[in-house]
Amino acid sequence: MTNVAGETQAVPPATDRPSPDLERARRGGPVLNLTDGKPASARLPARTIALTFDDGPDPEWTPKVLDVLRRYDAKATFFLVGSKAAQHPELVRRIVAEGHEIGNHTYTHADLASVPAWRLRLELSLTQHALAGATGLHTTLVRPPYSSTPRSITVPQWEGLRVAASQGYLVTLTDLDTKDWSHPGADKITASSIPNGDRGAIVMMHDSGGNRSQTVDALDRALRELTARKYRTATVTDALGMPSAHQKAGGGEWFVGTMFSFAQRASGWFTTALSWALLVAGVLTAGRLAFFAVLAMLHAHRTRGGRRRKGRAPDWAAPPPVTVIVPAYNEQAGIQATVRSLVTTSYQGQVEVLVVDDGSTDRTAELASALGYDNVRVITKPNGGKPSALNIGITQASHEILIMVDGDTVFEPATIGHLVRQLADPAIGAVSGNTKVGNRRGMIGRWQHIEYVIGFNLDRRAFELLDCMATVPGAIGAFRRSALVALGGVSTDTLAEDTDLTMALCRAGWRVVYEEKALAWTEAPTTLGQLWKQRYRWCYGTLQAMWKHRRSLLEEAPFGRRCLGYLILFQVVLPLLAPVVDLMAFYSTAVGDPLPVVAVWAGFVAVQAGTGWYALRLDGERASALWVLPLQQFVYRQLMYLVVIQSVATAVLGVRLRWHTINRQGTFNTPDTLSGELAGPVGR
Repeated sequence: MTNVAGETQAVPPATDRPSPDLERARRGGPVLNLTDGKPASARLPARTIALTFDDGPDPEWTPKVLDVLRRYDAKATFFLVGSKAAQHPELVRRIVAEGHEIGNHTYTHADLASVPAWRLRLELSLTQHALAGATGLHTTLVRPPYSSTPRSITVPQWEGLRVAASQGYLVTLTDLDTKDWSHPGADKITASSIPNGDRGAIVMMHDSGGNRSQTVDALDRALRELTARKYRTATVTDALGMPSAHQKAGGGEWFVGTMFSFAQRASGWFTTALSWALLVAGVLTAGRLAFFAVLAMLHAHRTRGGRRRKGRAPDWAAPPPVTVIVPAYNEQAGIQATVRSLVTTSYQGQVEVLVVDDGSTDRTAELASALGYDNVRVITKPNGGKPSALNIGITQASHEILIMVDGDTVFEPATIGHLVRQLADPAIGAVSGNTKVGNRRGMIGRWQHIEYVIGFNLDRRAFELLDCMATVPGAIGAFRRSALVALGGVSTDTLAEDTDLTMALCRAGWRVVYEEKALAWTEAPTTLGQLWKQRYRWCYGTLQAMWKHRRSLLEEAPFGRRCLGYLILFQVVLPLLAPVVDLMAFYSTAVGDPLPVVAVWAGFVAVQAGTGWYALRLDGERASALWVLPLQQFVYRQLMYLVVIQSVATAVLGVRLRWHTINRQGTFNTPDTLSGELAGPVGR
């Protein structure tokens, strides 16, 4: 972790009220000993230069600085940032091996004037760990980041220096600050590093924090001139005639430091790999949105132009008879509204409605029978699950064309006709309708409305063109009875029987298409708990279906590679990465500049909004629904990816998930609901 790459701001002027000790330090030399109560300072003797370099080590510029120093047989002191030392221990070892001195420059280039004492002590300790791991050495020298000459010490900096001194450090400031971090040019840097007359001096330069080509050039010039003037270049402690700043670290400290350095590098590798992965994920997500929007546009152009595909079969000579199967379990809240919508259809052909009550413990069967419609037959059976109820309906159906609808869903008058029209093509085995959220007044309902239009209906337009339809939803779908019988009916192997059935049909060679005009209004969950249960079942069942049909990846037909490849990438892998994206975004906002994170988030929402606007426009919906899209990123999206994580964990552990039922509110049972929620879209 590094907050700052190098010294990128001028040292603030010392305009505060100093204590007597600080005033004495400001008048003294650049090397301060604050451990004995009263500050003591030292200056370098005449014709002696101690070159110092801050902010390294840097894999590009530190080796170039070392090469110049070796050319002139000059020794220097490097004040190292701990995180960089842990990242590049080989450079720290080279510095020491070539006779130079190392000092502590904190772990993250922290400003001593703005961090608490505990943070400063931690910064210094972590840096010592990094140095011990790299070289087996500790150092007694420290230089505060954003420091300069003694005269520039501020009161807050002074307090930080006293904390550092209490840890046994010798504070090393500078006589000549070249300000090379501001890139003034090699000439100015050279001039700033040469003392007047025969004075000795500590010179501050930087070997990291940006492009240091000017520093390297100026260093060569300065050493050439200093050599000509018979100056001696030495480390700080050597120039002062003091013992070396290096102290041997203990074996335990070396081991801890080595592990610490490895962890630092490993985290760097992981972060880099993760950054690339997130970049790829972002590109894939944006590319998917754009690609699917284009495919949806092509689909709308073809279908609205009356040309779904070349060689399309003619329309039915006469409307064929249809059987509608309604599997129901404890659907008393909405079963009558569902049946009424099926009976009051504008379809001209014969319509048979089979309500298959799957052992309900409420009045579902009674209420369905009480309607008294001649073409409605109620079948009761012991509870066996939705697939078994559908299979009973298939067995009892009188006609070849079957329509399946959930017990909480209502059709519009023209829906059956639109579904049946597509089955005039003998190559089509199933038709997916256009599912709408009926109870969309609350925030959760509005979020699901957006998801249904953008995430489901827009996708199905694209899936049809790619011949990889993954799901004909249980809420509304039309099928050929002969195709289902050939498959052995609806499988009970998965909890997502609609996805399993659709994949089986596609693998059997049937085309599955999407009919945008076949509208069905469904009652969506109204609480987060109910939504979690529903999506958990959907996701887990989809994983089961993917595993069941995994061999389709190797089949000659492209369905498996397209459909399963898409589901694996966009419905499993990317959602599993989503928590990492959120954590990195939160971390970057907390410790760094939040503007890039906000900009990326706003850009992503803008792309989603653009795609959502087009999807709503295709479906004849109001674009004003998009106002909930930004809020969706903070609750709904997290809920969805947590569902994926739980589903994957459940599947990996081999836990069998039981069927989850949802408490129905009877959204479509009252005339006010039917006229209020549905009036706009029905009349378009």
